[in-house]
Amino acid sequence: MSFPASQTPDWLSRDQLQPVPSAAACDWLFDERSLTRRLTELSDDGFSVTPLREGWLELRDDECAALDVPPGSLGWVREVYLRGNGQPWVFARSVAAREALADSGLDLQQLGSRSLGELLFSDRAFARGALQVCHYPANWLPVDSQHSQLWARRSCFRRERLAVLVAEVFLPAFWHAAAQAN
Repeated sequence: MSFPASQTPDWLSRDQLQPVPSAAACDWLFDERSLTRRLTELSDDGFSVTPLREGWLELRDDECAALDVPPGSLGWVREVYLRGNGQPWVFARSVAAREALADSGLDLQQLGSRSLGELLFSDRAFARGALQVCHYPANWLPVDSQHSQLWARRSCFRRERLAVLVAEVFLPAFWHAAAQAN
């Protein structure tokens, strides 16, 4: 599937954002701790992962650029809902280039309903890159979650030649739950 350049969002650092989101939004968008752990706390241990799609697919151009691979490269794509108390709170899309993943010994196909975040944060060999944010294109979301202007963040976790790009889109039910908790 090809994604026209006009649909590709500008992923921006905190310093590049104008206007800056609310302090509450920034707290979630730019927090470098494990999102899995924060969602587990927010949901009072009602956190779960629902796999939606995973497999070898052509990566989007913005993903290829972030992973430093040629446009049109194949990669492992994993899309999941991160749920709080049964509600989809976050849509997450994680990608890794095929060749680097094959050489890494990391088997993402075996994750199932486990959190990729927990794996990345528990392996100290992974270094997390800078967080970037954007308004995620609605047509990149699952049909039942296609809302416009949803905040997303992404960062690249690197271990030797392997890079895993993780994008997380905060859905309306998440913001409602976060507001209720404050």
